[in-house]
Amino acid sequence: MRATTAHHYNAALFIDAQVASGLYASASEVVRAGLRALQERDAVIERWLQDQVAPIYDALQADQTRAIQAKDVLQKLHTHHAHRLKD
Repeated sequence: MRATTAHHYNAALFIDAQVASGLYASASEVVRAGLRALQERDAVIERWLQDQVAPIYDALQADQTRAIQAKDVLQKLHTHHAHRLKD
């Protein structure tokens, strides 16, 4: 069975199980609920990008001296991890 066929088959089984459980009256309701969940997730990600990521990016572009070099971050992570292994 090809991967795309298997994925479609698994999705169909999931939808059928949701309807059989009584949570949804039809396959269409399951699909609509899935689409709503995707829209909500995308909205959360978009808000995070706009509210938190974009301002930090803009601040770093305005003053690149605030940036931390990747090698420094990795060194701190290695040091932190080594200390945790000792404990």
